[in-house]
Amino acid sequence: MTTRPLDGITVISLEHAIAAPFCTRQLADLGARVIKIERPGAGDFARAYDQRVNGEASHFVWVNRSKESLTLDLKQPAALQVLQQLLQDADVLVQNLAPGAAARMGLGYEQLKDRHPKLVVCDISGYGDDGPYRDKKAYDLLIQSEAGFLSVTGTPEDPCKAGNSVADIAAGMYAYTSVLAALLQRGKTGRGGHIDVSMLEALGEWMGYPMYYAFDGATPPPRSAAAHATIYPYGPFKAGDGGTVMLGLQNEREWKLFCEHVLLAPELAVDPRFDSNARRNQHRDTLKALILDTFGALSSAEVLARLDQAQIANARMNDMAGLWAHPQLQARERWRQVGSPVGPIPALLPPGRHSSFDYRMDPVPTVGQHTEAILHSLGRSAADIAALRAQGAV
Repeated sequence: MTTRPLDGITVISLEHAIAAPFCTRQLADLGARVIKIERPGAGDFARAYDQRVNGEASHFVWVNRSKESLTLDLKQPAALQVLQQLLQDADVLVQNLAPGAAARMGLGYEQLKDRHPKLVVCDISGYGDDGPYRDKKAYDLLIQSEAGFLSVTGTPEDPCKAGNSVADIAAGMYAYTSVLAALLQRGKTGRGGHIDVSMLEALGEWMGYPMYYAFDGATPPPRSAAAHATIYPYGPFKAGDGGTVMLGLQNEREWKLFCEHVLLAPELAVDPRFDSNARRNQHRDTLKALILDTFGALSSAEVLARLDQAQIANARMNDMAGLWAHPQLQARERWRQVGSPVGPIPALLPPGRHSSFDYRMDPVPTVGQHTEAILHSLGRSAADIAALRAQGAV
């Protein structure tokens, strides 16, 4: 087996739900040992979100493979002692507990930095560790709302949230890349550091285009369902067989090709209603009717074939079954089997194919699956472990 980039790195994570687990799973993908701290009994509450994967929760199996599960009741001093023992040899501590909870347990960066100068501490929260919103609870949909995402997503009549946990994913991605940056920095300075990741700031960064579009009080981009708010034609169009085809035009050269080879109406390319993107956008209802009239006489496959011939960007509007069976993912051998409490399940390899190493794709753990092994590795005796279990500390 080739050496992975984070082999030898140990990550302790006080995590639940999505943002922190998504961060740490990616660290595990690169070889890090991730010890996931869970509550005795129930574990991470995301385990109970649903039972869609043969009885396991869809969110949980997605972001928790390749981890070790250690149960600790951190309200008990004996459990906190175990955690402090783990931190002596850890490289990274990640947490997304309720605001202020880690500091109240003595696990804030300021409380840890002198004892563990090489430790990288990554705090993930809704709004960051200072400012007037510091103590507000934050869930994905609430951050989508605060970051203005809902205001530009949906139909003209109704705002819509993203179909996945986009604010959690954004925060998890910035936490992941920030931890990697901190480890690189530690390699230069010999010291760890503190990372403060805000879900609002992470999704706010992703809102850069609509923010600048509405610069200095200008009108923001309108909600336009699955169509592009300002470029046309760019979005979904029905074909005669009931299927939906997505297409996108970026410039006047493509508009000319679209008229000639897809609509078979080259005269539309110079029609004064449509001879620039601004005018096509202004007359989008009229143009949409013309496009649908042509597409209505064709199947989805025939429309896609014309678009491909004209080298116009296009896509099928897949559902989840279409993604599971996507021929490109299969052709590139992106699927693997990983273990889980309910047996092997399919999992996509992480994005980015590396020539020098293979990603780690180990099982999704059961609650507390690795508790005894981890405690033994810390030098705890069988009697010690039994006492911790008896008092509910693990």
